[in-house]
Amino acid sequence: MIDLANLWFALVFVLLGTFLFLDGFDFGVGMLFATLDDEEERETLLAAIGPVWDGNEVWLVVFGGALFAVFPAAYAGLFSRYYLLMFAILAALILRGIAPELYEQRSDDRWHRWWGRAFVVGSTTAPFFLGMFAANWVLGASGIVSIAALAFGLTLVALTLVEGSAYLGLKTRGGLRSEMMRYGRRLSFVYLALVVVVIGYLAVTRPDLRDALVSPISIVSVVVSVLLVGGFVVATRAERFRAGFVAAAGLPYALVAFVANLLYPAIDPAAGLTVQEGVVSSLPLTMLTVAAAFILPIVVVYFAVVYSVFRGPAEPSETY
Repeated sequence: MIDLANLWFALVFVLLGTFLFLDGFDFGVGMLFATLDDEEERETLLAAIGPVWDGNEVWLVVFGGALFAVFPAAYAGLFSRYYLLMFAILAALILRGIAPELYEQRSDDRWHRWWGRAFVVGSTTAPFFLGMFAANWVLGASGIVSIAALAFGLTLVALTLVEGSAYLGLKTRGGLRSEMMRYGRRLSFVYLALVVVVIGYLAVTRPDLRDALVSPISIVSVVVSVLLVGGFVVATRAERFRAGFVAAAGLPYALVAFVANLLYPAIDPAAGLTVQEGVVSSLPLTMLTVAAAFILPIVVVYFAVVYSVFRGPAEPSETY
């Protein structure tokens, strides 16, 4: 018989990985926006994510909803313990959302400069704060700011930059595409370096996590990440941008598997709450499982249709 508590623990992190994959490349595009001065190139980047970013953000709501429905005690503990960080994440997401909308409202250079910077700030701080939240969750931290939290925040920023460049490999052409790919290849090695730093720091400072750090799942996650980065670099150098995007898309799932493995069997380490202790009773859990079995495939098909409609390179004339 399937253990639904463990199944939902895995599903919650799959949903988190999906958010980091889909909205991750939106964050990356927003940060790469800062590297451009040409207005036409900037408009191309805005057009690349314009039709999809708000749909991608829904996966964060789905993740939070699943956590609330299946592990309500963990949800309550996390969101009360780190409520200031939650507000920071929310503010960053709001800024990331409204900045490009306002950017398009006027043609004034000063206006564009102000809201362009706001777009970059929101796109950078959102994954950074999300990384801090994930680190505090896994480590059961009582505070918000720590070396591990800051390192994990930077790791997530680097990951989303790689994803953003991979996505722009599909959505741009010519010199702009080449420039974005150069950034992506360099940042992919920065991401791996940060992963190594985080693992090393945890191995030294958290003896209780050493077994999890050298467990098969952790080792496989790291090896897969190295292979995916190698695949991304090779594919983009060969101008196989779809393959490069697929390789980059695997990185957030490998990272989430690593994080989930460090956390398990706890669902809220700070409260000493395990997966089995924190899960709802069997009846609502079964009902949620049946509902998810019907709804999630429909959502996946919907996103597949949306991305097929908006496939191909973006044009600067396609306004945000």
